[in-house]
Amino acid sequence: MQDVSTDFDHDDLAVAIARSLEDYPEEDQKGKKVVDTESQLEEDEQLARALQESLNMDSPPRHDAGNIFQPFPSFFSPGYRICAGCNREIGHGRYLSCMGAVWHPECFRCHACGLPIFEHEFSMSGSHPYHKSCYKEQNHPRCDVCRNFIPTNAAGLIEYRAHPFWMQKYCPSHEHDGTPRCCSCERMEARDTRYLSLDDGRKLCLECLDSAIMETLECQPLYLEIQEFYEGLNMKVEQQVPLLLVERQALNEAMEGEKNGHHHLPETRGLCLSEEQTVSTILRRPTIGTGYRIIDMMTEPYRLVRRCEVTAILILYGLPRLLTGSILAHEMMHAWLRLKGYPNLSQDVEEGICQVLAYMWLDSEIYSSAGTDVASASSSSSSPSSSSTTSKKGARSQFEKKLGEFFKHQIETDTSPAYGDGFRAGNQAVQKYGLKSTLDHIRLTGSFPY
Repeated sequence: MQDVSTDFDHDDLAVAIARSLEDYPEEDQKGKKVVDTESQLEEDEQLARALQESLNMDSPPRHDAGNIFQPFPSFFSPGYRICAGCNREIGHGRYLSCMGAVWHPECFRCHACGLPIFEHEFSMSGSHPYHKSCYKEQNHPRCDVCRNFIPTNAAGLIEYRAHPFWMQKYCPSHEHDGTPRCCSCERMEARDTRYLSLDDGRKLCLECLDSAIMETLECQPLYLEIQEFYEGLNMKVEQQVPLLLVERQALNEAMEGEKNGHHHLPETRGLCLSEEQTVSTILRRPTIGTGYRIIDMMTEPYRLVRRCEVTAILILYGLPRLLTGSILAHEMMHAWLRLKGYPNLSQDVEEGICQVLAYMWLDSEIYSSAGTDVASASSSSSSPSSSSTTSKKGARSQFEKKLGEFFKHQIETDTSPAYGDGFRAGNQAVQKYGLKSTLDHIRLTGSFPY
C-alpha cells in the first residue's frame, strides 16, 4: 500500500511532537516545568493542528520512523487549561506543569507556609508540596540540647538519642562532648539554660534545684513525714536514728567504714550505718555564688555512737525533695529490718523490699498531691495571689509531679538484679499477699512468697 503524503517530513513531525509535548511534561515530584505560551504561540498551534491532521489519516504506522510515539489526545487551545490551585482558566501566559496538573505560578503554594514555590525543586508529603526548607523545618528533628537539626550518620539516616521517660532527643555527640546532665532528673541541659554546679562535680538543673534539700536541718521535717508514713503501715521505728545530709566524699568514706550492707553502684546516694564512726555532715545550707556554683559549704564532724543495730542514716545532699524522700524511705526500711531482728537476707530480697517501700512512699506522695490540687483549685478563686511555685509541703508544681513519676519509672525499669529484679519480685508479692504477709514470709524463709 502506498503511503499518503503530508506537508511534514520526518524531521518536521518530530519537531511538532516535541513542541506539543510541552503541554504534557513528565511528572516529577521534585521539579516543575515552566511554560511560556505567549512566545511562538501561533507557531505551536499551527504545528499541533498539522500533527493532528497527520495522525487522523488512515495511513499505517511509519516503521521507518521507528514508531516511537504513542497516539496523542487532541491538543486543545491554552484556554482549556484549568489551574489546579484556583480552578480558573490559565489562558495565555506562563504556567507551571507539575504533580500531574497545571498551575498559575502564584497558585503553586507551600502547604506549610502558604507562600508560592518559585524554586525549581520542592518536597512533597502525601499530596502536598512544600518548600524544601519548610519541609525540613516541619519534619526533620531538632536536637533538644543544641537546637540544631540532628545530623545524618554515615548511612544517610537521622540518628539521635532519646531519654526513655522524658523523650528528650539529642545528637549522639552530646554524650561525649561534656554536655552537662542533671544528676536528679537525668535530662541533658540545653545550651541556653543555666544549671547549678555542686562542689562534688554533680550538675543540678534549676527545676530540680527548686525543691532540693541542701542541709541536715532542712531534711528533718521530711524525716518526720516518712516516720509517720511507716507508722501508718504499722511499722513504727521506735529507736531514734540520726539522719544526716552529707557530701559525696563523706558518703563514700562512710561506705568504706561499713562492714556490712548493700550499695547501689556506680553511685550510692544513701546509707544505713551500723558501725561507730565519725561522719562530716552539712551544717548550713550553702550559698549559690556567681556562675551558679556552690560556695560557703559549712560542715561539722558528727560522732556516731552505737546504741542499737543502726547508728545513722546518711543521704546525699542537693537532691529534690521527692528523690531525697524515696532514698530515705529505702534506707529506713533497712533500719527497720535490722531493728526488728530480721536475719541476714540476700541482696535481692533486702534491696528489693526496701525499693518497694520507697516506691510506695512516692506513690502516696503523688496521690496526695493530686488531692491537694483539688483543694487548692477551689481556694484559688478566692485567693488570686496564691503562689504557683513548688513548696516543701502542700501543692506542687507540675514539674515536681512529673519528677515523682520519673523516680517511680526509675525504680520500675531498674535493670540491676538486686534493685530491679528484687523490686519487681517484692512488689508482685506485696500486690498479691499484702505487705504484712510478705514481711512475715521473709522473716521465716528469707525469700519472697510466690
